[in-house]
Amino acid sequence: MKLIVLGAGAWGTALAISASQNSRATHQVTLWARDPAQALAMQTQRLNARYLPGLTLPGALQIVSGSANALAQVVQGQDLVIVATPMAGLRGLLTQLREFKQPVAWLCKGFEAANAQSFGLLAHEVQAQIAPELIAGVLSGPSFAQEVAAGQPTALVAASVHAPVRDALVAAFHSPSLRVYANEDVVGVEVGGAVKNVMAIAAGVLDGIAAADLPDHLRPGLNARAALITRGLAEMTRLGLALRARADTFMGLSGLGDLVLTATGSLSRNRQVGLLLAQGQTLQQAVASLGHVAEGVYSARTVLQRAQHLGVEMPITQCVVALLDGQMQPTQVVAALMGREPTTESGI
Repeated sequence: MKLIVLGAGAWGTALAISASQNSRATHQVTLWARDPAQALAMQTQRLNARYLPGLTLPGALQIVSGSANALAQVVQGQDLVIVATPMAGLRGLLTQLREFKQPVAWLCKGFEAANAQSFGLLAHEVQAQIAPELIAGVLSGPSFAQEVAAGQPTALVAASVHAPVRDALVAAFHSPSLRVYANEDVVGVEVGGAVKNVMAIAAGVLDGIAAADLPDHLRPGLNARAALITRGLAEMTRLGLALRARADTFMGLSGLGDLVLTATGSLSRNRQVGLLLAQGQTLQQAVASLGHVAEGVYSARTVLQRAQHLGVEMPITQCVVALLDGQMQPTQVVAALMGREPTTESGI
């Protein structure tokens, strides 16, 4: 298979490495970087020093660069195109790919920023709006780029309503170190990938407060983290069902799996934002210190707006948005959630 990954950040580079080293198939893999200087450095040094320091790029991996406006020429002859940009870059690249006839899949997790015309769209909604003729889907699931690039065991889900897209993703990436499961529920997979980032910020806040020098009644522990993850899964499921996702998707890799990883893993950028906020940093300081995009910061408000428009209750998300907007302090988040009125438990 000939495949190209558009975007040389951590995740795009990691998947390009994984595909080019797949011992189950011999692929011709190309990694496209928008920045010519970055592409030249990667080509000569065989290293993505900014995003994956210390991991050598395979010799067979081709590195190219160029303007997004020239993508039609870059992707010509490819069997599969992977869009590995943050949500903010998806619309522009899909616009350039709208005439492409082969499978296309994106990796981004989140909602597009809301505007006067919409409450903020999931990736498949963006694609339906600007490139409806594409056969497309999403590759998602619990995964840190560093581990995938290093060949550590990982499982992902390839979601699309088009069987050729699912088949192409499995053929490209399924390997001895990376399992890829097929799924038709694009909505559920994308909702899980978006909402888990918001919940990870909340989990980071809890863990940050737990490490602070506070009285026990103000300091959440592991009980609180378990409760947050469980109720966060319920929020995710409620929103997904309102958007016509399947309930069982949220018990899979892109739901529970991605939520647990992002809410507890030390490599989680969104969890790190919560930790830094709990330590007293401003949102601007926390985001600047990462050096990478934390999608939960940008999609939290949109998640809440979509939920409110649909009449879906999401109290954890509401607290995260209030925290990001400076309307609530970290310790107030716990108090607000614990102070809610009693209710019956439901998985949704």
